[in-house]
Amino acid sequence: MADTVVVGGGAAGALAACVAAERGRRVLLLEPNRDIGRKLRITGKGRCNLTNLCEPREFLESVPQGGKFLYSALNGLSPQATIEMFESMGVSLKVERGRRVFPASDDAGDVAAALVRRLRAACVEIRRIKAAGLRIEGGAVCAVRTVEGELPCESALIATGGLSYPGTGSTGDGYAFARAAGHAVSEPRPSLVPLVAQGTDCSKLQGLSLRNVKLTAYEDGKTIYAEQGELLFTHFGLSGPLALSASAHMRRFGERRYSVSIDLKPALDEGTLDRRLLADFARRPNSDFINALDALLPQKLIPVAVARSGVDPRIKVNTVTRAQRASLLQTLKNFAVEIRGPRPIAEAIITSGGVGLGEVNPRTMESKLVRGLYFAGEVLDLDAYTGGYNLQIAWSTGYAAGMNL
Repeated sequence: MADTVVVGGGAAGALAACVAAERGRRVLLLEPNRDIGRKLRITGKGRCNLTNLCEPREFLESVPQGGKFLYSALNGLSPQATIEMFESMGVSLKVERGRRVFPASDDAGDVAAALVRRLRAACVEIRRIKAAGLRIEGGAVCAVRTVEGELPCESALIATGGLSYPGTGSTGDGYAFARAAGHAVSEPRPSLVPLVAQGTDCSKLQGLSLRNVKLTAYEDGKTIYAEQGELLFTHFGLSGPLALSASAHMRRFGERRYSVSIDLKPALDEGTLDRRLLADFARRPNSDFINALDALLPQKLIPVAVARSGVDPRIKVNTVTRAQRASLLQTLKNFAVEIRGPRPIAEAIITSGGVGLGEVNPRTMESKLVRGLYFAGEVLDLDAYTGGYNLQIAWSTGYAAGMNL
């Protein structure tokens, strides 16, 4: 009989199993995938942005859902402590733009391999079987059911992830286990997900990646997010870090209207941008309007921007009026895109929604309804922006659970 059964060998579950076993618990980890940390191995495009180097209070500003719940867990295992932990596990790290922390090797497999080494060193038993449910008696967990029979235990941790990337094993089983135990589970929704746009302009710009642009997102005309960074146009709409982070604020599709405005030249105010435009025109006074913008804009963007400005693309630049320049400037400073909705949850980086936080002890991750039942990671109703924050949530909640199982 195991003291503790951990269901799910992702970031939160694997770390919790290590910490609990190192405390002397007999731990059984259930992970039906061949590899521990399968989703972890593909995060950050295979590079694994494992945390963000900031103080806990600053970290919470990047958690739009459930930030206050994390206060104790983050103080138990902060981003700095996480960095020190992985370096002590033999993973050399580096800090990149935006304080994002990656393995020095740029290989997510190094992070997963370090967790596997630690699991083995802690003598965690790993079984490649799928959990089917919990047995609860007298208000306490007493076993985890599997397709091969029941596994008696004193405590169980549900760390099964959400619904994003179902090919990695995130199929929503943990939500069903939580509901069966009497927990409220808010409807899972995609978060950190590409956005589907109205119209055809984004599809015309498919493949165009822009750096140092500013994106402002609106809900019914009210600003809900604004940030400067990278953006990618796709055949369906918008992707890239800015679009993914904006999606975390778009939680009521079908009830509210969402749109974004892209400032293509955030470093220049309209007056400066107008002077730049006049200087470009002065160098090519006899050029057609559409042919005089290649020093200012990427080639693929020019015809779309010109069409939006309403200026005749074949007018000579020496005849362009102030009003026509103003129309182009408005397009460049406010490239508006109406958002139809998110891409499917299977394409999301993380799942928003999950086990209600009011029913979980934020210091221990233990259920307030069932003794010996714990939750950690994405199965909880927590989500944050892109940039290493969501993996840190997995590490911190997993660590808290492991210390208390």
